[in-house]
Amino acid sequence: MDLLSGRPERDKPTPERLPAPVSRFPGELDASFLSDAADRRRASPPAVPRVQLPLARRSRGERRARLSRARALPQQARDRHRDRPCRAARRREVQGGHRRARRCAIGRPADARALSVDRRLGIALRCALPAALTGAGVPVPARKTRRVLQIGHELPSLLRRDRIFARAPQQRALYELLEAVGGCATIEHLHEQLPFSPSVLRGLVARGLAEIVEETVSRDPFLSRERRAAVAHVPTDPQRRAVHRLALAEPGHVALLHGVTGSGKTLVYIELLRRVVLDEGKSAIVLVPEIALTPQTVDRFRAVFGDQVAVLHSALSDGERYDAWLALRKGEKRIAVGARSAIFAPLRNLGAIVVDEEHESSYKQGEAPRYHAREVAIVRARTEGAVVVLGSATPSLESWTNARSGKYELLTLPERAGVAQLPKVAVVDLRAERAKTPPSETPDADAAFAMAVSPPLAHALRQRLERSEQSILLLNRRGYAAFVQCNTCGDVATCPNCSISLTYHRTPERLVCHYCQHAEPLRSTCPRCGGARLRQRGLGTQQVERMLAERFPNARIARMDVDTTSGKWAHTEILDRVAAGEVDILLGTQMIAKGLDFPNVTLVGVIDADVGINLPDFRASERCFQLLSQVAGRAGRGPKGGEVLIQTRAPTHHAVRCAVTHDYRAFVDEELKGRAHPPYPPTLRLANVVVSGTQEEGTARLATKTAAWLHRLITKGGITGVTVIGPAPCPVERVKQRWRWHVLIKSERAGELGRVARYLVERFSVDAGYRLTVDRDPVALL
Repeated sequence: MDLLSGRPERDKPTPERLPAPVSRFPGELDASFLSDAADRRRASPPAVPRVQLPLARRSRGERRARLSRARALPQQARDRHRDRPCRAARRREVQGGHRRARRCAIGRPADARALSVDRRLGIALRCALPAALTGAGVPVPARKTRRVLQIGHELPSLLRRDRIFARAPQQRALYELLEAVGGCATIEHLHEQLPFSPSVLRGLVARGLAEIVEETVSRDPFLSRERRAAVAHVPTDPQRRAVHRLALAEPGHVALLHGVTGSGKTLVYIELLRRVVLDEGKSAIVLVPEIALTPQTVDRFRAVFGDQVAVLHSALSDGERYDAWLALRKGEKRIAVGARSAIFAPLRNLGAIVVDEEHESSYKQGEAPRYHAREVAIVRARTEGAVVVLGSATPSLESWTNARSGKYELLTLPERAGVAQLPKVAVVDLRAERAKTPPSETPDADAAFAMAVSPPLAHALRQRLERSEQSILLLNRRGYAAFVQCNTCGDVATCPNCSISLTYHRTPERLVCHYCQHAEPLRSTCPRCGGARLRQRGLGTQQVERMLAERFPNARIARMDVDTTSGKWAHTEILDRVAAGEVDILLGTQMIAKGLDFPNVTLVGVIDADVGINLPDFRASERCFQLLSQVAGRAGRGPKGGEVLIQTRAPTHHAVRCAVTHDYRAFVDEELKGRAHPPYPPTLRLANVVVSGTQEEGTARLATKTAAWLHRLITKGGITGVTVIGPAPCPVERVKQRWRWHVLIKSERAGELGRVARYLVERFSVDAGYRLTVDRDPVALL
């Protein structure tokens, strides 16, 4: 309660300016670093975000903010700003006449000079800074505070105390309570111990016996988590060699740490950071691919480094992110842990950057600026003299190729740490299992369960339940059913905004598009033929969860997917329950496949390994192998051992075969052969040019025009080694009411590819209403 006003008390945000000296760039992230990052990728300027939009294209609030700032300028500055286009026009006349106006990434008039270095740096800074520092005008972020009462004048004499408080016994009781708790306490805490009225507090303050101060409160969401004790580990010989090599590495050195699942890569990270942070007094960044992995990672690092660890990721509130950012910038904390945006943490004297699970596609930003956190980490480390560790059990083919060529140092952890052994992996051929079940349009409960969970997997689950062991089941498809189809005419419910079928969700019951989030009620009849025989096709995590609950009614089941983890601490709560032994079966999508360490998990089952294996994407097999290998690594991390069962209809596919034998090198050898003819990364470099618009025919014409323009550019410029493929519709042809076509640019030389892509964005004319986006080194072509 606010005892001076009589209103309930709450923590009040107070403005606090950045600590002086204020730099435009966080920590050591200066212009040279950002320019170097762009130069390394030879990236074309990304699609122009709001900071580069003309005033008319901005939101009403942004227009008002900009106009208010313009009115605040001195008249001379406004005249100079207004006269700028005229001076630019005169310069063009001197240089040989007016140039024809062109339209760039989003269709606004611009020439090559419009995308200035300052504006590109502005785009990068929007990613580097917390939201509290990116508002209009000069940002004055709010700090969370609490009201603290402290003794203002001591009263050692009992007689004097009796005289002063002769007619104010309640003030005396409050004063003596404040003395008993050390002379300083929050008003809220004092009121809990001794209820008192606002007038009592006001009287004590008015007499100068106490004073109220505003105390800044750090909004660290992990402070409330119990800090576990650090576990003493004896490094294995491979771990010791890896730490020794990293400790001797030169500034800017990049090492690929290839270790099987459970080999102790995290221990290598911790030992490296002991030397960098504790011994040398430097700072470090640890990147994780999933927000779900952050609590476990933070717990492990906090057990060793205490309150030196700060967390940065998008699930935090703006205030929490700002407080963590400020603590890192002031040097109060020296280790930043988080997802890809944590690579911009404002740390000085950076000594090490760890990129855990470096193969993950989530490290690539999906919108402008389309940076890859792994590449930014390498550039930043080279700029600031830090060491980079790229860790993975299944490295990306690009990183593996760089390691084999000597560009990166290769460090290996070939065996699991301690007594743990790699689990035995077996394949369940769903074709043979389906042949045992007679076909039926409406199978009974037993038959439906057998189609989802084969008898071998069901038997293994029952054994684990009897032995009080835990199991993990992976199905990389959320919802209840993949789509709803009319059994009479075959019509499938599709999204009105995207060229994708609607997924059936049972809780709440509706049809949902996973691209644009369009939702509509479940249909009772077919809109095409009026038939009432609508069937749900395909499995989702909701349906498997219901089947498991019916088959094993006493089992404690937890489902972990986007639908169950939308809350701020939902990931943490589920994983804490698993760690405490309160969950028997953990069912989820790909977010449960990596980074989790539960010694009591002895069984991993893959419900359908074929999800995504045949997508029209050159990385589909690589992603499938990585997912299967990673989820298999969740089993057998304790002394009880483990078993993995993979259900598939393609048991001879090389991604499945190599996952069964834990043979990463065999997979790489076979996959690289497929990337050679036709050539795809890492054989060469790639850029994906995506053209989109609301008109289907107009988008197709613009894509054709783009491809023809590129062919002419390559021919007239005499550019060799650059190939243009397309145009063609994107695999997902329509998303959010925009039709999508793409053109691929391939080149063996990164510099040539970058120059062509940059020239395209800066010089190619795009009609109003259409967009052209260049994605350099794409992680997917969907």
